[in-house]
Amino acid sequence: MAVYGFAAAAGSFSRFRGTVLLSRWTLPYSSLLAGARSLCTRSETQLTVRHQQNGIRNIVLNNPKKRNALSLSMLTSLRSDILADIDSDDLRVIIISAEGPVFSSGHDLKELTSAQGREHHSQVFQVCSEVMTLIQDIPVPVIAKVNGVATAAGCQLVASCDIAVATEKSTFATPGVNVGLFCSTPAVAIGRAVPRKVAMEMLLTGAPISAHDALLHGLVSRVVPEERLEAETMAIARRVCESSRPVVALGKATFYRQMAQGRDAAYSTASGVMVDNLALRDGQEGIRAFLEKRKPVWTNSTEKAHE
Repeated sequence: MAVYGFAAAAGSFSRFRGTVLLSRWTLPYSSLLAGARSLCTRSETQLTVRHQQNGIRNIVLNNPKKRNALSLSMLTSLRSDILADIDSDDLRVIIISAEGPVFSSGHDLKELTSAQGREHHSQVFQVCSEVMTLIQDIPVPVIAKVNGVATAAGCQLVASCDIAVATEKSTFATPGVNVGLFCSTPAVAIGRAVPRKVAMEMLLTGAPISAHDALLHGLVSRVVPEERLEAETMAIARRVCESSRPVVALGKATFYRQMAQGRDAAYSTASGVMVDNLALRDGQEGIRAFLEKRKPVWTNSTEKAHE
């Protein structure tokens, strides 16, 4: 059964308190959720559609008439759907897709006129930045399922996801420079996903790149025929569900943490986390299962096998 927009959201990653998984998001959750509720009205609750089955949560951007623009209301609805029951063991992976031929056209330019004022503009970019960083900071992987055009903040959303699967007809662009608004915030995610000179060409010209070029440069992880998009994306999601939730969470958090560090610091961080991973009951279960030539039976808890 589909759930629309702002279903009750809760969770503070409390089970990971004290580990690398809690570098940023423990304290802001309550304020993020309160802000999301205050920014959305009942008439806006269908901007995103959320449904979940067998550990896989699908979030669909559901405003095709406005090219799934990332308006403030769309962003807060998306944020709420991401955060809903985020600590539940039943949630293993999130897929973000869109209704219609446009994945997302980016920010709603009507919200960015002088009439809206500087305070409103600041709020738009603050919430957008929160959503993009949240995607990488939550303990479950997030997959972008793209079937169409992704531009500006829509391209930023794709770049922010852990994995991105796109159809052959999909295109990606940062055309803000052509309307007098350089895509500076999309550049944060895109510049970390593709080589610098590729990012700069996208940003300085606004010209779109094809799905195959996006794959070549690392903006997406896989390009598939349109008729295979659902099956290929679900196959990745199901594969993620086969692994231990806390092990995946630990690995995801560590990946992003060490990528922001120098080489020696990164090895120090990763080495320490490998030792922490081995202390988990699921870490030891996986090793035993391999040695005993059987499938592991995960506890999906942070319970320790040893200190």
